[in-house]
Amino acid sequence: MLQPDADDPPARLGEWLTAAGAVLDVVKPYEEPVPATLDGYQGVVCLGGAMGALDDAVHPWLADVRKLLSHAVSKRVPLLAICLGAQLLAAATGGQVRRSPAGPEVGVQLVAKRDAASGDPLFADLPWTPDVLQFHEDEVGLLPPTALLLASSPKCANQAFRVGDRAYGVQFHIETTPDVVLGWAAGYPEVVGGVRPGVLDPDRLTAGHEDIREVWQPFAERFVRLAAGELTIHRSLPLV
Repeated sequence: MLQPDADDPPARLGEWLTAAGAVLDVVKPYEEPVPATLDGYQGVVCLGGAMGALDDAVHPWLADVRKLLSHAVSKRVPLLAICLGAQLLAAATGGQVRRSPAGPEVGVQLVAKRDAASGDPLFADLPWTPDVLQFHEDEVGLLPPTALLLASSPKCANQAFRVGDRAYGVQFHIETTPDVVLGWAAGYPEVVGGVRPGVLDPDRLTAGHEDIREVWQPFAERFVRLAAGELTIHRSLPLV
């Protein structure tokens, strides 16, 4: 598991993956080298962070993270990339990242699955409008050429996508706790300045995170099964 920012820990997602049988090796690229290969690993998770996906001048290790994510795609190693992670995945595989023209998304919100999600091994069993936690200013403005769009929202078209048959990017967060989100809000007042009153109310966040758990803990369990080779991958056949 790649953790690009100390302020975005594995938190509940780490607990869900471990409970499903995964053994986590958490790598913090700002403190230690990023693995050059994925030998010995069955899957990869890349968490979020406050930096931009192309802020190499300030965070030179971002290039190594993008290289590893591209390596995961080419080697067909199951990958789950979250928020900044999704942007890094997109940038590494031919997509484009930009500052969201619609402004930041913040708080517990809904995203809507696209029709293609009905045939996806991880997304098929999700409700059509699952709860997620949003906290981002940047977005994937253009999907990679080989990507399949899986979910959208009114302010951000590319909320979830798959590159190849087992690399997933989600613009939203599923790993957070209410305390983590409140810490972000305190640390980045410019992001939450235009948020509607009550969106970051602790009780509302607590209730929203329970809704998120109900949906996304089984999703995390399916990702562990995918990494273990226990989920069937349905490949699309070319049409002539």
